[in-house]
Amino acid sequence: MIDHAHDLASVREATDRLLTAVGKLDDAAVAEPSRLPGWSRGHVLAHLSRNADALVNVFEGRPMYADAAVRDADIERDAPRPRDVQLTDLRDSAARFQAAGALPADWSRTVELRGGVVDTAARVPFRRWVEVELHHVDLGIGYELEDLPEEFTERETDFLADRFAGHPDVPPTRLTDGTRAWRTGREAAAPEATVTGAPADLLGWLAGRRDGSALTVAGGPLPALPPL
Repeated sequence: MIDHAHDLASVREATDRLLTAVGKLDDAAVAEPSRLPGWSRGHVLAHLSRNADALVNVFEGRPMYADAAVRDADIERDAPRPRDVQLTDLRDSAARFQAAGALPADWSRTVELRGGVVDTAARVPFRRWVEVELHHVDLGIGYELEDLPEEFTERETDFLADRFAGHPDVPPTRLTDGTRAWRTGREAAAPEATVTGAPADLLGWLAGRRDGSALTVAGGPLPALPPL
C-alpha cells in the first residue's frame, strides 16, 4: 500500500537535506558542471524547482508541463541564477508542493504525468522523492547513492525493475543484493542472467547513474538497459 502522507514527509526530509547541502555552495560552484551531461548544477536545481511546480499542476488536474519545449526553456532560463536565488526558488516551490499535497483529495484518482504517463495520485509524492534524492546525487557535492535512505533505495529498485519488466530489449534478468531479489526484462521461465551487487550499485545501474562495473553477472553479459 502506498502511504502518501509518509512519502510527503520523506520528501520534506530529503528536501531539507538538499537545501542544507546547497546552502554550503557558492555561486561559482552552482555554475559548475553536474554529473548529468550538459547540465550545470544550476540546471539541476532549476529542474527541481520547476518539477515541484509541475507536480502541483498534476495535483490540481492541469497538464504537468505546457509542452517539452516550455519545460526545457524554463530550465535554461533559470539555470544561470546565483545560489541564493536558486535556494529561495527551491524552498518556495517545495513549500507549494507540500501545501498542495496536504489538501484533502481522492488519492486513488488517476493523474497524468509527463509524456502521457498515468499513475495514481498517491504515487506522486514518491515520484517527487525520487527527483529530490537522485538529483541531489547528480549535483556531485558529496551525497552519494550509498547515502540514500534504505527504504528509498529498495523502493526505487522495485520501481525500476518493474519499469523494465516485459521490455523486449532487456533479457530475462534476476537482480539480487544478496538479501532481496527482483526480476526484470522479458518474460521467461528462468532468467538468462543473474546480476548481483550492493544495493547502491544495483540502483545506480538501473537508474543510469553507474555503468554496472561494480556488479557481478552470471549466465551472460550485463544486460544493456534502455534510457529512462
